[in-house]
Order: sequence, then C-alpha cells, then structure tokens
Amino acid sequence: MGTITVAPLGTWTSPIDAGMVAAAGGGPSWVDTHGGRVWWVEGRPAEDGRLALMVATPGGAAREVLAAPWNVRNRVHEYGGRPWTVIGGGPSGAAETAGERVVFTNWDDQRLYLVDVDGGGQPTPISPDPERRHGYRYADLTIGPDGTEVWCVRETVTGDRPTDIRHDLVAVPLDGRAATEPGAVRTLAASHHFLTGPRISPDGRRVAWIGWNHPAMPWDGTQLCVADVDGDRGLGPHRVVAGGPTEAVCQAEWDGPDTLLVLTDPDGWWNLYRLEVGGGTAGAPRNLAPAEVELGGAMWRVGMRWFAPLGGGRYAVLRADQLAILDENTGTITDAIGDTDTAEALSVWSDITATGSLVVGIAGGPTREQAVVGWDTAGSTAGPAKLVEITPQPIWLPETEYLPKPVSRVFTDEQGRPVPAYVYPPTNPEFAAPEGELPPFLVHVHGGPTGSWSPGLALSIAYFTSRGIGVVAVNYGGSVGYGRQFRERLRGQWGVVDVQDCASAVRALAAEGGADPNRLAIRGGSAGGWTSAASLTSVDVYRCGTVMFPILDLTGWTAQGGQTHDFESRYVEGLVGPLPAAAELYERRSPSRHADRLAGPVLMLQGLDDHICPPVQANAFMAALDGSGIPHAYLTFEGEQHGFRKASSIRAALEAELSFYGQVLGFATPDVPTLPLSR
Repeated sequence: MGTITVAPLGTWTSPIDAGMVAAAGGGPSWVDTHGGRVWWVEGRPAEDGRLALMVATPGGAAREVLAAPWNVRNRVHEYGGRPWTVIGGGPSGAAETAGERVVFTNWDDQRLYLVDVDGGGQPTPISPDPERRHGYRYADLTIGPDGTEVWCVRETVTGDRPTDIRHDLVAVPLDGRAATEPGAVRTLAASHHFLTGPRISPDGRRVAWIGWNHPAMPWDGTQLCVADVDGDRGLGPHRVVAGGPTEAVCQAEWDGPDTLLVLTDPDGWWNLYRLEVGGGTAGAPRNLAPAEVELGGAMWRVGMRWFAPLGGGRYAVLRADQLAILDENTGTITDAIGDTDTAEALSVWSDITATGSLVVGIAGGPTREQAVVGWDTAGSTAGPAKLVEITPQPIWLPETEYLPKPVSRVFTDEQGRPVPAYVYPPTNPEFAAPEGELPPFLVHVHGGPTGSWSPGLALSIAYFTSRGIGVVAVNYGGSVGYGRQFRERLRGQWGVVDVQDCASAVRALAAEGGADPNRLAIRGGSAGGWTSAASLTSVDVYRCGTVMFPILDLTGWTAQGGQTHDFESRYVEGLVGPLPAAAELYERRSPSRHADRLAGPVLMLQGLDDHICPPVQANAFMAALDGSGIPHAYLTFEGEQHGFRKASSIRAALEAELSFYGQVLGFATPDVPTLPLSR
C-alpha cells in the first residue's frame, strides 16, 4: 500500500461498494450428495434473487441444472424448506433408473416438478395445480420406499387468514397422475400442526419425523415420531420415541433398520444420541459424547442438518459452527481441521452431509465467502491438502486487508451475566483516523430472535468498517449456541433482555474508549428490527437506527392480530406472554405505541411482499412520524419478501443506510446518493 491518508472516520473511501455487497447476497444453500456428485441451490441476486439448482463432481466444474426462470424454492413456514431431491442414477439411488432425475419445488406456483437431469427435457409438474395461488407448498422431499413416489411435507392453505394452514406428510406419485388428479396424492400422517419431512429406514419398513404444536416453537419442544410403513394404506399409528414439552429434537437420521441417531437436548444442550426403536417400545436414548456444547440448532427451516455419519462410530458434527468429529468409541468431540490457518479460513460451517470420508457442506470464514466445500476426514494428512473446493471464491472479493477481523468478546449485562459479541473495528489499510477521534459504531442485531451471529465474512459489515465505522454484533440473551438456559433468558423478556444486552455491549465499548459514545447507532432486520425499534424507543444510547422489515406491534403480530404467518403466530406467547393476560405488556413494549419517544432519526426498509412481517406495521409507524419533526426515511421494495434478494434492492438499501448515518452522525458520504429525510 502507498501513503496512509488521515481522514475523519466514516469518510474513508473503500473498494467495497454496495454493488459488491449485492453480488455476494446470494450464496449456496441446501447441499447434498447423490451418485458421487454434489448438489445445492445457489442464490442469484442479479436474477431477482432466483435460486438455481447446481451440480458438480468434487474437484470438477459446477453446472446449472435448471436455467431461468426456474426458481428452486418454496414457502413452507414462509422461510422455506429443503426444496429438491434426486432419484436414480445407480446403486445410490432409491429407484434404479437409467439416469438421475430431480424432483423440486418451483417458487412461481409452488408445485412439484420432475426433470431428467441429463436428458435435456423440460420439467413437468407432478403435483396438483391448486385453486388458490400457492395453496399447496411442499418441502423436505425424499423418495418413497418403492421409488415410485416422493414423500414430503405438504402445507395447505385452508382459508383467508394467515393462520389458516394445515400440514401433512404426503406421497406424490412420480408418474405425473396427481398433476391432473389431486386425489392421487396420498396422505401419510398428520400427527402435529407442524412436521418435518419423513425419514425412511434403510429397509423401508419404518418412517420417522419430527412434529410440534402451537404455541411451541421447534426449539422449545418437539416430538420424534416413528410409524411402520403399512403398504398401500400409508403408515400405521405413530409412537413418540423422543422429545417433549421442554426437549427439542432438531434432527434424526436412521442408523440401521431399528436405530435412530437423534440431535436433542434433554440435558439443556443439543447433543447426539442413539435410540433403539425396534419392537413395540423405544429404548432409553444414549448420549454418544456428553458435552455442554451445542451440536444442533434452531430449526427455522425444515430439512436443516447439523450432523452426518462417517462410519465406524464417527460422525461429522457442527460445534459452535465449526466442523468437528464425534467419536462414540471414545466419547470425544475433536476439531476436524488441524491446520490453524485452514481452520480459521473455514471457521463457520452449515448444512453438512457426508459421502464416505468426505464431509460436504457450506463453509467460510472471516475473509472467505461461504462456499460449497468438501473436507476429507480420512487418514492423517493435515491442512489444505484435505480441502476440496467445489465452488470457487468470487474473483471480485476485496483484498483481505480491507476485511475486518472479528474480535470475540464477552461483555456483561446489568446483572453480571455474559453477553457474547463480535467486534468489527474500522479496517482500511489506506486510511487512519485523526488523532483522538473515536469511531462511530453500529450495533448489529441478528434476527430470530432465536438466532445468532457467526463470525464469517459479511461484506455488508465490511462495507461500513472499510469506511471507518465500527460494528458490534451482539448475541444477546435468547441466542442459540449457548445452551437452553441462555436461550430461555428471553422467555417473557423480549424487548427487555435483548435491548439491555445490546446497550450493555456498546456502552462497554464506549467506556473502554473504543467507540464514540455520541455516535452510536443500531441496525437490524426482522426480530433484529424489533430490537432496534424497541431500543430507540426505550433507552437513551443511540443517536439513530435502521429498522428493516420489523415487528413493531406485538398485538398485531399474533394469530388474533392477523399480521403475521402461521409458523410464528404464537411465538410472542413465549417471548412476552399469552393474551389477554399479557395485554398490558404488549402495549408497553411495542415500539408502534411509542413513536413519540424515538431517541433519534430512523430509517425504515421494507419489502412489500413480506408475509412474515407485512408492511402494514412499518406503514403505520412511519405515518406517525410525518410532521413529528424527527428526521426519517422510508424505503419500500416491490417484489421483495422477508429480507432482500434482488441486487437492486440490496444496493439501494445499503447506500441509503450509509447516507443516513453520515447525515445524522456527522460525516460526509460523497460516493452514495443523498437520502432525503422527512420531518
């Protein structure tokens, strides 16, 4: 680098522009292996956020299976579930066919389609065309025991209210009859209001699935069900073999015809158990490696996976997002990647599977974009030689000197309890701050709220830090990854604990001299938008905030209020309390009731097709600010749902946010359009 320029924080020029962040806004998801190949879907921000189905041989070039406009995505629970499965292609396939075929869900009509992967034909629908648009949604697909059907979860819209939803396990014939004969779809089971897709035993005699009912969320309490396959009639009566009101099974896979491997948390930590289910009753589950660590996670989408068998009593697991090996023979969990540099580069993993000794998943790190990779767990070879890069790093990534290294911190709240966080300092090799100037800081609030922040590369964070603006991402009480007790700190305390923990972290940074106490802001989307708005209307810490696709009115965001979707329509009962008993708390904590208390200016960003946090709440909140004298701006985005997928939306939102902070916190932002602020 050349001469270092001294310039006010916030004004530094950066090679990381909003277009680069938008290009990185897609990324891979829903990885699996079949027939020696790796399959996944890939977000395409430049194609209006379409999800493209991809396939590659490990070490070979990737190719797109389905060209535009096919969009491999579904609306189950509105967050979507695993949207595809492969049939045939040799001994690894459930059906012995000449080549591989794929069954997938298509976003536009939510129907199931079948396509010959290598035959060059067009996909054909195999599920009915419902009378109501998106009236049937399918997810978590698997091939039935005899290879003639796809078994999955079907979500059915039964009425006009957002909560008029039903879930069933169904069998859809692959021959296409059901496309015109809805009665050809067989209902297999409907044990609970919410269900994961079926897991079929290796001998085809049994099926397992996870179910739960309102008001529980899947991290509160679920039940693992097992039923016998009963010929043409579907499934016999199910029995519950694990789980309960305060135990949340989040993944189950067969380990033989009579044995299940189960991620569950009867002791307060998601650990891996073996469960014998042969005969009429289930045996006691056995913890394969007891540890006060989380190997599972919050099941926001059906079909998520946190472990994969490797054989010989060894399993690939995710421990605090890092790849590890659980050995039931020794009862130990050890890091899978021994080389320090490689372990740091691949420190955040998700959605793992395994073929032989090769673990395949999505992995990245502080300076590496999330990508599909394989890691060979066999032998003693260490370091990068064991890495199989299936998708390359983008050629347009900035040099690592512009990327902040997250610093893991643990702050304390007012009661002395731990508040984990990651601090991202201003980072730009070409610039330095004037002597004595402290950086403006953004508190980034993750969504969920039963979610977490992981320290992988986030160009949306680097966009700010490379301009001289610090960011602290707080895993407030209620976040996953720290055990049930930490997760349940938020029970009844949403809008209190999350607000206090975020404030505690940034106040501590300012007290240390690491942040300017007069230039603090808060930002977040969804539940993070709730915490941002609740913070701006209840604590005197922040000068301003960005609130994205938020919850603002608790009463409206319930089954009774009708302003959210079925999956989360009773979430607030655990987070705040049930109605009508908690009505006063709903009123007191809702930011929508206290717009007059805003600590400072607010920028609101909202997708107009959002069914999780519909725009009605943001509309009302911002209308209340008109004429208030409080500077504010409201940007809405056509065609965007919960979160932004289109490159144009991501770019516009980020540039608006930078301009907003510059105007309020007092620094120039000449490289982005000036955001008009109303009063």
